[in-house]
Amino acid sequence: MTNTASPRRIPWDALAVAPFIIFAVMFLFLPTLGIIGAAFTDRAGSFTFDNIFGLFTDQILAAYWISIRISGASAFFGALIGLAIVLAIIRGRLPAPLRSAVMTFSGVASNFAGVPLAFAFIATLGRLGLVTIVLKFLGLDIYRSGFNLLSFWGLTLTYLYFQIPLMMLTIAPAVDGLKKEWNEAAQMLGASQFQFWRYVGLPILWPSFLGTLSLLFANAFGAIATAWALTGSNLNIVTVLLYNQIRGDALQNPGLGAALALGMIVITSLANVIYLVVAARAERWMK
Repeated sequence: MTNTASPRRIPWDALAVAPFIIFAVMFLFLPTLGIIGAAFTDRAGSFTFDNIFGLFTDQILAAYWISIRISGASAFFGALIGLAIVLAIIRGRLPAPLRSAVMTFSGVASNFAGVPLAFAFIATLGRLGLVTIVLKFLGLDIYRSGFNLLSFWGLTLTYLYFQIPLMMLTIAPAVDGLKKEWNEAAQMLGASQFQFWRYVGLPILWPSFLGTLSLLFANAFGAIATAWALTGSNLNIVTVLLYNQIRGDALQNPGLGAALALGMIVITSLANVIYLVVAARAERWMK
């Protein structure tokens, strides 16, 4: 009796994923390897640790610190405001067309950044911006009160424009997962709305909230176009410093620029790992 080998199946599923794998290798893994190699290479092409040691100068450490602060502040406030809006839309049982319109706008606004966003805020909250002039007409001069668009809080406020919609899009499925039966059961047991959210709703949403917070941090930490167009070199954030090191005429040092990029990759990777771990835990909770 002879054994006939069964014909091998063509892995169509694997072929369907092939474009994504090719894209990831070409535009993610290979550039990352190039940055790592350049971070340990001097101008003569020799191996060196000087670029890595250069990260620990006062100017670069200050740039990382202010970038972390701006990213953390915009992520925190964006997460809180976005969560409040989503709860009002979903748990407030607003009409479906209104909810659809808001979520559609969020999808557009979360990708609106760069020079157009910087121009929009300058035209709105700049020294001669529309809102600034209207408030001055009403007797409130925000710039005399200490506000400055080209500052830490000005850039943080600008980042909130795309941070809030991104939070809404990310947290909406988790809020949708809060079953009405849980609230009804809590009310039958005599719990108030405050007690329901304190002991049931918020603990369930907490993993999703924390994961999205990490995602928002990584999203703001890697932003450069908006910050460059809005503040230029007035604010010493790491993305602007990186641009100056790679493309600047006076500070050009590609090796140090690659080391700066490598440090950003490490920080954003940690934020994304936290997001993936917490998101997986939140998904198990929702099941």
